[in-house]
Amino acid sequence: MNEESVEQPESADARLRQRAAEGEPDWSAMTAEELAAFSEAENRRRASPAARAVTGTPHPGATIAWQELGLPGRILPVRVYRPAFEHNGGGADPAALPLVLHVHGGGFVGTAVQSDWVNSHLAAELPALVVSVEHRLLAPGTPLSAAADDGWDALHHLVRNAADWGFDPARIAVFGESCGALITALAAIRARAAGPRLRAQVLVNPAVDLTETMLDHASVAEHPASPTLTVPQLRLFHRLAVPPGADPRALSPLHAADLGGLAPALAVVPTDDPLADHGRRYAERLRAAGTPARLTEYPGAPHAFLSMPGLVPQAEAARAEIIDFLRGALAG
Repeated sequence: MNEESVEQPESADARLRQRAAEGEPDWSAMTAEELAAFSEAENRRRASPAARAVTGTPHPGATIAWQELGLPGRILPVRVYRPAFEHNGGGADPAALPLVLHVHGGGFVGTAVQSDWVNSHLAAELPALVVSVEHRLLAPGTPLSAAADDGWDALHHLVRNAADWGFDPARIAVFGESCGALITALAAIRARAAGPRLRAQVLVNPAVDLTETMLDHASVAEHPASPTLTVPQLRLFHRLAVPPGADPRALSPLHAADLGGLAPALAVVPTDDPLADHGRRYAERLRAAGTPARLTEYPGAPHAFLSMPGLVPQAEAARAEIIDFLRGALAG
């Protein structure tokens, strides 16, 4: 497997650091009420029209709408992206579309809306049906296992109802960012035994180690206070994700006993990211187990850069790479 590297203009880092300096909560002392208020306010900001300057303008060749999935014991919102030809009577047969199940990043904050830019491009350019899961956010009483169940149950609901949704159940990929990449990596492992057969998995700046070694990777020591992710945030993420009594290894793909026979993976790793070594080590473990894994590093790019094309120009190259990878994996 060839390692790839894409350069980034230095100006983006200065803009990100200026944005980060505008205010940083005290993550270690944040109460449950403060966390809920922060998540709500931050997600309103990310979903606002003004945020498009950072998160990017959606592709005009895709339609975007909220829908709901009726899952066991709950209703789960999903954000649905379809190529516009479904609505104008032209183009390919919609029933022949592949499915890309997407899970946004953030962990204790985040919304599918922040990924409209990349997902609308996937829908229009592959073309594909893209469904982004608005999973339960981490909070006291809502551990990572709940968010992982949302991703897994959404995937199976869609597969059971593929004809109604208008996609080919033989052509499915999963795509996640950060905590969302953790959720999709877990889904890919579960799918090996339970189905469906996945064609590909795309993991962007993935978090894949929730054990006691989560913060022991060299990239954490190298970038402990990056503009978009800090060690205090990671400590809060870990505390919420793995409450007392939970098994962190069961939620850590990096420490899975067997990574063979999984869907081919693309790991997209920004180098100026505390979690960069999570993605590097996971790609290594996949390859060692015989699962095809392509690793591309983006020097100078920070964590979550794919959701910030307005600030980080390298997001364009990463988006193009993801589309190219999925186009090959999902070919009829």
